[in-house]
Amino acid sequence: MSGHSKFANIKHKKEKNDAAKGKIFTIIGREIAVAVKEGGPDPANNFKLAQVVAKAKANNMPNDTIDRGIKKAAGDGNAVNYERVTYEGYGPNGIAIIVEALTDNKNRTAANVRSAFTKGNGSIGTQGCVSFMFDEKGQIIIDKEECELSADDLMMIALDAGAEDFSEEEDSYEILTAPDDFDAVYKALEEKKITMASAEVTMIPQNYVELTDETAIKNLNRTLDMLDEDDDVQAVYHNWEE
Repeated sequence: MSGHSKFANIKHKKEKNDAAKGKIFTIIGREIAVAVKEGGPDPANNFKLAQVVAKAKANNMPNDTIDRGIKKAAGDGNAVNYERVTYEGYGPNGIAIIVEALTDNKNRTAANVRSAFTKGNGSIGTQGCVSFMFDEKGQIIIDKEECELSADDLMMIALDAGAEDFSEEEDSYEILTAPDDFDAVYKALEEKKITMASAEVTMIPQNYVELTDETAIKNLNRTLDMLDEDDDVQAVYHNWEE
């Protein structure tokens, strides 16, 4: 069991996101469009789309909005073509940061991401400079208050469906899967009507770094806030223990 609460981080993100729900739906809508273009409109045959749909549902996106996004992407040959780009770099005190973006203008996105790092006293690095410090995993967080099952029963459902790991924290349960097993575990929980606070394939740090210097914390928050405000940025991963 880790010393920090993943659920507290999830709640913090959601509270921040609730003020800009429209932006979150726009981000997920863009991910749906790209996933449909890359693999077709059927989540059963498009693993990436199934992952995005799970993420959309965990963010309370209505089913009809999800369906509309899939149909629009499948039928719109003139839609904007977004390209996946990933940036890696360092925040203050060597904090590792990975930025994933979908963009129709790589020059604009690169300039904005570089500015966010620079203004927070960090720096962009080369591909692979920090990603080796993270593991790609399916991660499902369940709020204990929203779950009627015992820890043992929930664990057995998850492990039987193919989960790699199950852990219990003070306020939540965390289920980890290999990326390829995420969809099966998600569906097994969904069939049992288990409410998920967060469900996505993500990058999880192998180790977390604590910051005590107030200036470093302020600078890192500046970088993270600027990235959060950038419409091209889809996800930001870091190893700061908030």
